[in-house]
Amino acid sequence: MRKRAVEISDQTTARLSVYLRCLTALEKEGIQYTSSRGLAERLQLNSAQIRKDLACFGEFGIRGVGYAVRDLRGQILRILGLTRDLGIIVVGAGRLGTALADYPGFQGESVRIVSLVDVDRAKIGQRTAGGVPIRSLEKLPEIARKTGAEIAILAVPRSAAQEVADRVVRSGIKAILNFTPVPVVVPAYVKVNHVDLTREIEGLAFFLRQLATARKAGTEARAASR
Repeated sequence: MRKRAVEISDQTTARLSVYLRCLTALEKEGIQYTSSRGLAERLQLNSAQIRKDLACFGEFGIRGVGYAVRDLRGQILRILGLTRDLGIIVVGAGRLGTALADYPGFQGESVRIVSLVDVDRAKIGQRTAGGVPIRSLEKLPEIARKTGAEIAILAVPRSAAQEVADRVVRSGIKAILNFTPVPVVVPAYVKVNHVDLTREIEGLAFFLRQLATARKAGTEARAASR
């Protein structure tokens, strides 16, 4: 009987990526088997949550033995669509764009940066320190077609974000990682993940403020009790 399709949340997908990195480390260490408890201890997560996440995609463990590290890693690679070559184009050859293009994590076994694109004529034709070519933004559709790139990373000024997103969509790319501080509007068939670094810093600043307030309150309470 065919298993009924289950809607997978972005949070579950994000945790699968975390499991994958942990399994990769375990395999490098020569560990052949692990358990949900073992993964949970390494990742400081809940073992029940790990079992629930994996159960969305099938049954992978062996009762009394646990998970075969290499097999489970391969299954998660398949689930995440990382068993094929996945090309990425970075749009914007500024400091952030070039840093992202040269980031080692984007040059893995199945993920690669195929090009940077920009409008600055002084940069077009050059290469990053890591050897990624910088081409004209006008060539984006051609680059996407020839390389088969399926993801675009936006690292452009906020004023250009929507226009660039429109160009990316017209080039046929259907997945965007947006590093600009503004949301972009795209068709329903295009997926956009936003990475707002400023918001993340503000969240950390709020945490530190709350921590300082709690410590101050604790100090005052101890002083009052003396």
